[in-house]
Amino acid sequence: MKKLCRFVVRFLLFGLFLTVAAFLLLVLYYRNNFPVNTWINGVYCTGKSVEEVNQELSARAEAPVVHILDEEGNVYPVDLAGTDYEADYTGPLERFIHQQNPLSWMENMMLRQSHELLPEFSFDEEKLRQLLEELEPVRQEAEKEDDVRIHYSETEGWILENGLEHRLDEELLFQRVRECVADGSYEVDMEQSGCIYDLSPSAWQMTLLALWEKVEEFQQCGIVYDMGDQMMALQGGISGSFLTVDQSGLPLLDEAGEPVVDPEAVKSFISLLAEEYDTFGKEIRFRSTRGDVIQVPGNGTYGTTIDQEAEFDYLMEALEGKRQEVHIPSYIRQGVVRGKNDIGDTYIEVDMTEQKMYYYVDGELTIETDIVTGHTGRRRGTPQGVNFVYNKQRNRVLRGPGYASPVKYWVPVKGAIGIHDASWRSEFGGEIYKTDGSHGCINTPTEAMAQLYEKVEVGTPVIMFY
Repeated sequence: MKKLCRFVVRFLLFGLFLTVAAFLLLVLYYRNNFPVNTWINGVYCTGKSVEEVNQELSARAEAPVVHILDEEGNVYPVDLAGTDYEADYTGPLERFIHQQNPLSWMENMMLRQSHELLPEFSFDEEKLRQLLEELEPVRQEAEKEDDVRIHYSETEGWILENGLEHRLDEELLFQRVRECVADGSYEVDMEQSGCIYDLSPSAWQMTLLALWEKVEEFQQCGIVYDMGDQMMALQGGISGSFLTVDQSGLPLLDEAGEPVVDPEAVKSFISLLAEEYDTFGKEIRFRSTRGDVIQVPGNGTYGTTIDQEAEFDYLMEALEGKRQEVHIPSYIRQGVVRGKNDIGDTYIEVDMTEQKMYYYVDGELTIETDIVTGHTGRRRGTPQGVNFVYNKQRNRVLRGPGYASPVKYWVPVKGAIGIHDASWRSEFGGEIYKTDGSHGCINTPTEAMAQLYEKVEVGTPVIMFY
């Protein structure tokens, strides 16, 4: 019995010895190899050496793309694959193993251990600099001058080129890119990272900057011309053209430090405004009901003419008072619709070739009728042009050399020429006007004339053409 007890004790001691020996061997093993159930950056590392894990991680590693943000939020990607980028995990892996408790392998048996490590890296610095030099902000920086300039553009007005502000420190940007790769953020905000800075202006540059503040305030003119079909803000190239310049070509300030307005420049603007928007006396292009585009001569009575003298007085006073308002121009004469197309959608169309008259209201055809216009065989043809209804009368006797014609409806459009009924005619349209036309008026069937008289308003445009 005693021999059996001694055998059991010896067996247990031997088993304990083997267990302790195996445990110590595992402890020694995992001092230089990764513990059981260990994963790094998605790679299974258990029992592997630093060199083996580094090979796997480096093979998987892709060159990162660094995103550089400018002040306006634009993003510029820089792919470090173009810099011969290489990732090396040797150092981080060795530090990882040395920081591990060799006894912790037992804990790993129950739970998977996942870790993320950043590599140590290398790349060709010259190639990185070349990639950065291709970025738009860096190219712009290379083009900047350490100076302040004010110059005029016909489209934008006076422009400030300030080469002192928002400069880019290219060397610091290079360092920030290195840092963001090292910490794994892969993003650089140029402004927040301190890459953007300003230069200090000289005394003359400070003078130019003070002048620019006055010019820019003037150019942000609050006057808006309401031209009917268009709103015209007097800003930028328009208001900037009003300024008087000195011998150096810079805007001139008065004794109060305010920009000096050039009256001749204001007159020139108003003249150009009238040239663009005046329609009176100008030929117009008109799409007829028959489908073609007609060139209607500018010898009618209808149209718009801006009062240039009144507008000059207004604008000089408004600019001096720094007004902020919407302004409708003064007119010597004005159509029923303001704008370049002052005929609008309500008008009478007299097609003297087709011997037809049409009345449109808000773009819809409401009256269509045959007519008889002036006798072209006797050189009394109805004149072409854009005219307008300037009166309406009932029961009028039309008189002329050798005739007196009573009419029920009289709608004059140009001098003694008008639209009226012609009860003495039994036929209208065709080519009657060539052999038995009127003295110049537009003869219209009584029924159609009654409708027109009732609906048409004084001021309505009348487009007359062959």
